Amino acid sequence: MLSSLLRKQLLIPALFVFQFVTLLPKAFGASCLTQAQMTPAQRETLSNTARMMAMQIQVGDAAGLRAITLPAVAADFGGIMDSVDRLKPLIQQATITVDALYILDASADPAGEPRTDFYCGSPVVVLNFVDLPPGTYALALLHATGVPHPHQISLILSMTPGNRWLLAGFFDKPMTEAGHDGLWYWVSARKFTQTPSSWAAWFYYRQAAFLLDPLDLLTSPNLQKLEHETDEVHPNGLPITGSMIVNAPGESFNVTAIDTTTQFGALDLEVHYTPDATQAAQLRDPPSARKQVTDVMQALLSQHPDLREAFHGFWVRADQGANSLFALELPMDGIAATSGAAATPALPKATIFPAQQ
Repeated sequence: MLSSLLRKQLLIPALFVFQFVTLLPKAFGASCLTQAQMTPAQRETLSNTARMMAMQIQVGDAAGLRAITLPAVAADFGGIMDSVDRLKPLIQQATITVDALYILDASADPAGEPRTDFYCGSPVVVLNFVDLPPGTYALALLHATGVPHPHQISLILSMTPGNRWLLAGFFDKPMTEAGHDGLWYWVSARKFTQTPSSWAAWFYYRQAAFLLDPLDLLTSPNLQKLEHETDEVHPNGLPITGSMIVNAPGESFNVTAIDTTTQFGALDLEVHYTPDATQAAQLRDPPSARKQVTDVMQALLSQHPDLREAFHGFWVRADQGANSLFALELPMDGIAATSGAAATPALPKATIFPAQQ
């Protein structure tokens, strides 16, 4: 997933920075209205504005969207324009629905307040802003569904002195990965904890969190529960902040990152390792390179055979600095077929970089 959070586009000025907070209310002047607490006029105006912005994304009208964006954000609009171009073909035929609306009133806060907390509804949803100027803001959560790749869109809006809502921040995330939504990954993660399969459970929990949290840093009781369950199964040794050594017959590999990816449609494990000088030299020969990266896959499966059930395959990259020396994607049933052997004409289907000569 997550390797790309890479897949995640987070486009918002520095004044809008969300952080995790506890769910204990504090005596701040800021207040929040859920859509159920809004007047019909407030709800209709905010909903219509959010829909209009989503429709501009659908048709690729970046110029029109920029015209209703805060000047400070519009001045650096390149990232939002790129996101509009990327999203348009994915949601052009989608049905847009408004999932949730919040009005965030910080107009009574003193200037220079370092942190502003909003506690919204019951069960409480918490948003925390850093260095938020006094004013009135809104959060609109929308879903674009009825298409092969449904998306959730989150819009931060700012109220102008003329009572007009302008775009202040724009987030988007897929609603599904490899054909499944966040709830499916959460349920599956719980099943893996009973196996037990801590690696599979950990990655599935993280996939669930990625899909279920529209802003990544929005806090709610359900998201805190998901976070707690994820922490309980966190496996030792995963290369999160450092690296790990994976031993194969006759050699070892310095694995620097393991994450999930759906680059080829199905849910794969993406593995990065840094070859030593001898291994790097072997990567210049395509058959030897294939055998080397397959050895990495086999070594991981030898230690964690339960990964075969949880993932479609492996996508392994041999890295040298910022460059990829060699990369190979294989399905799980293809890894055993190449065990301990160099490439032959009867190889399973794979995706390889660089292309073999």
